[in-house]
Amino acid sequence: MGYPRHALTLSLGLLAFPAGAEDLFMDSPALPEVLTATRLQQAAAAVPGSISVLDRELIHASGARTLPELLRLVPGMLVVPQVGNPPQTTVNYHGSSANQARRLQVLVDGRSVYRSGLAQVDWHDIPLAIEDIERIEVFRGPNTVSYGANALMAVVNILTRAPRDSHGTRLKVTRGQRGIDDWYAGHGLGWDGGDLHLSLSGQADDGFDHDRDGNEFRDGRRLDRLNLRLTQELDPSQSLDWQLAFKEGSNQVGNHYRASLPIAALPGEQDDRSDVRARDYAGSVRWNLDLDPQHRLHAQANLQHWERLRQWRACEAQVGFSPQLGRLWRLSPSYASALLGNLEAGKLTPPPGSTEQVALAGQVIGQVLATLDPTTGNLDHACGLINEDSRETRLDLEVQDTLSLSDSLRLLSGASYRHDRAESDTYLGAPLRKDTWRLFGHLEWHIDEHWLLQGGAMYERDSALSDSLTPRLALNYLITPAHGLRAVYSEALRTPDMFENGAHWSYRVRDLRPAAFGQREALFFMSTQAPGDLDQERIRSYELGYNGHFSRLGLAMDVKLFHENIDDMISEPLKVYDFTPSNANRLRLNGIEGELDWRLGSDDRLRLGYAYIEFDASHPEDRRLTPRHSGSAGWLRNWGQGWHSSLFYYGADSLNGLRFERLDLRLARRLHIAATQLELAGMLQQRLDDEPLSMPNNHYDARRVLWFSAGLEF
Repeated sequence: MGYPRHALTLSLGLLAFPAGAEDLFMDSPALPEVLTATRLQQAAAAVPGSISVLDRELIHASGARTLPELLRLVPGMLVVPQVGNPPQTTVNYHGSSANQARRLQVLVDGRSVYRSGLAQVDWHDIPLAIEDIERIEVFRGPNTVSYGANALMAVVNILTRAPRDSHGTRLKVTRGQRGIDDWYAGHGLGWDGGDLHLSLSGQADDGFDHDRDGNEFRDGRRLDRLNLRLTQELDPSQSLDWQLAFKEGSNQVGNHYRASLPIAALPGEQDDRSDVRARDYAGSVRWNLDLDPQHRLHAQANLQHWERLRQWRACEAQVGFSPQLGRLWRLSPSYASALLGNLEAGKLTPPPGSTEQVALAGQVIGQVLATLDPTTGNLDHACGLINEDSRETRLDLEVQDTLSLSDSLRLLSGASYRHDRAESDTYLGAPLRKDTWRLFGHLEWHIDEHWLLQGGAMYERDSALSDSLTPRLALNYLITPAHGLRAVYSEALRTPDMFENGAHWSYRVRDLRPAAFGQREALFFMSTQAPGDLDQERIRSYELGYNGHFSRLGLAMDVKLFHENIDDMISEPLKVYDFTPSNANRLRLNGIEGELDWRLGSDDRLRLGYAYIEFDASHPEDRRLTPRHSGSAGWLRNWGQGWHSSLFYYGADSLNGLRFERLDLRLARRLHIAATQLELAGMLQQRLDDEPLSMPNNHYDARRVLWFSAGLEF
């Protein structure tokens, strides 16, 4: 499989441990457990795959303001800020295309925030404050078996803090360079059998300063959020968990539209901004029932709504709204492009083509001549309102049953139904709907005290595609309950989103001034329609690994070798003038990944993560965002008398052909005054490279940024 030689040597060394090796790994029986891998509570050594846990202490010490920045701590996770329409950050595991986070499932307390309409995870718009997060579990590998399509490469499960652990009041403000202006206010209380936590928060920054040409960027963001969580015990065996989340804000976007043909637009006619207003709503309720100590049931219902509202005024040559040019484009975009190329070069002759094409081209040329200013060579223009609004709604229902059949056998099974609806006059034409039914199961069998066999499968029926079945099989050898070797085979898939498979992309421009060919409202000539025949992307993954927890040393570590084959990939960038998605692409990944978390006594903690990847991709978009070497290192220190520090390093040798290295230093002082705790902290980020950040246009005026925060708890 092309593994690095040193990685193979390490793997063979781990496999060579004898069955009686428990004496080398004397550990406490109390082990930390994780949930995300199989939906079962498991010790890390028993998990059928690799998992990273970012706990509350680590999240706080990192000083991260956003979720993507936190995920830089996960080996193999790549964070790519992009300046687009709108600006966004994509997070991908093991690279692949940066255009969208298409292959990553993201959950907040079990609720998926992956938008299946336009294949996006809007990281900065998730209605969740960092201060409300208890831990983040990242399953690093395919997991369609547990979470369905789109968990192709990894699963990020964000778990919020339980209301019973959040009593009291917490206030925090953060101010700094680059327009950083954040705030948080939370309050929790409890009563007999119930607890509640409410938080309000806001975030703002100015984004990048300029592009590679020195032009100023409009990519700042402003947002406000509300989160409410309530738990209620109905009786000793039943409880309810209610959640409500709301977010509203705006993302700045500069109007970079350029007319397709030469025009002389007057200053002020075209907006210099085309900002996006974003609103997200989410609500969920979960019913938990303990039938007996060996049998548990839960049912969950989620309802979500996303709105992205964007309208601005742009100018185009009047001939751009010609019905004849629009028909010519629908017949043959390449012929229409050739005609426009001739016109821009001053050639007023139709390119060779069919009789209909040449006839339509002749009419377009006549329209050009009728709107041409012979003194300047520019065409008469019209300015109108462009709309790119989109709305998505999701209803998700799920039932899950967990049963211990014996001391050595556990079974998890469940079913879910999901209804997705997406609408956008510009991107989709008519509203699109999709229904998904799922049946899933996982069996855990302890053959003896050392051998653990696990198997699972997900059956999925998608109303837009054929049925699918994805399996996973894992064999763990537990040297002790805290140390395990594993061999895992899994398959997973990603379903094309509604836009990829159902786009009807056209721009209806309103309020045209002056009217174009007598039209106050007209279709822009460029349009496209999805082929509608895309199939699912598929991955086959092989993994060998070791996970160990040395409780006496305070040391936890995980190492894995992996080989992944992704076929039928949809990698092409999707543009209105070049919309050609296909399943003709593939990606092969081999490598080694490791993670180490070491608590050196009560005052120091070290955390290291590293990934080495060898890859072969058929599409250049998938080759650009897969570095060979990437990783992070962190040192957390308690200096005593309330002083704390943390130092983090993040690096990747070639992210989109650009080196990335950064140091983050956080220094904090905690003061206890009666029952009140005050924390004052300063955060410094220093870039060690002299490259743009992941994309050629992402430039800051300075290589460092500084901000301060003050937090009060009582």
